[in-house]
Amino acid sequence: MERNLLDNIEEILLMGPGPSCVPPEVYRALARPTLGHLDAYFLTIMDELKILMRRIMNTENDLAVPVSGTGSAGMEACFVNLLEPGDRVLVLINGVFGARMREVASRLGAEVEVMDFPWGTPVIPSLVGEKLQDGDYRLLAVVHGETSTGVANPVAEIGALPRQDDCLYLVDAVTSLGGMEVKMDAWGIDALYSGTQKCLSCPPGLAPLSFSPRATARLNSRRGKVPNWYLDLSMIVDYWGKKRVYHHTAPVNMLYGLYQALEIIFAEGIEEVFARHRRCHALLVRGLEELGLRMVVDEPFRLPMLNTVYCPTGVDEAAVRRRLRTEHRIEIGGGLGPLAGKIWRIGLMGHGAVEENVGRFLSALRATL
Repeated sequence: MERNLLDNIEEILLMGPGPSCVPPEVYRALARPTLGHLDAYFLTIMDELKILMRRIMNTENDLAVPVSGTGSAGMEACFVNLLEPGDRVLVLINGVFGARMREVASRLGAEVEVMDFPWGTPVIPSLVGEKLQDGDYRLLAVVHGETSTGVANPVAEIGALPRQDDCLYLVDAVTSLGGMEVKMDAWGIDALYSGTQKCLSCPPGLAPLSFSPRATARLNSRRGKVPNWYLDLSMIVDYWGKKRVYHHTAPVNMLYGLYQALEIIFAEGIEEVFARHRRCHALLVRGLEELGLRMVVDEPFRLPMLNTVYCPTGVDEAAVRRRLRTEHRIEIGGGLGPLAGKIWRIGLMGHGAVEENVGRFLSALRATL
């Protein structure tokens, strides 16, 4: 019998931009017996999962579901359900994932306008406020934690800006959810999506998503059908709601995993989880600066769970990453777009955000450099 390639998978310390390390309890949850997606006991788990999702998003929204797909599926689900051809959209861009928002909205026939901000710097709310007064926008979109740069955008301040009544506010919380405060209702967010593979410490494969009553009303008053059948929330909510109408076969075991991952977060205490991310971030930054390395983002705007640092002049950043992986079994990420070849992206996400991992990484990086 030929060897099974899975037998040779090593345990790698995942300290890149995602996926993140998975707790043993989540692995055990994934290995539980698979139930049917309409099984009565599984439906009970689904109901509890919705409660946990609302809790971590700080929302009372009725529409809160995990989309079957990665964070990018959550992004597309928001745009495809809320936009129709000709709708005016304002996208705030300071990295790869803001640019991806523009691409998705453009493919749907929306009239997309953008505000570009330098990579490594945050969106400036006052400028956004001026722009909102000039246009009749149906949607305003921004990334909370820009994974390509390590910037935390001021989504609460942006949400407080005056805008027309029919302008919905969409936020990408793929990197931020579970690692820092996200207050969907208090910040005026109408549509929010995330991913399981970062601070939630679950394998990639689900995209927690929620719509406010305003966003749900937009969905229900569309002029035409949602163009993407698989991501049509008007049908998906009938499966996640009281009707339990079959739409697609839910990834049962992945939903077990997300349920367990959220249980772990709340057992630790959400405020302690946030504080742990901040402590590890501060320890990492201090260690990097002691090595003579320079952070990409100014201190007030840094994400605690995704740290970006410039590669020293004359050092092959990809070679350093390869050596960290092969010699120390540690994975970090490289730069994207204009930052490709210039920076490293170091993740401290969820289960992986512990001081022991910071020390191990710094020792390995010191030896490699």
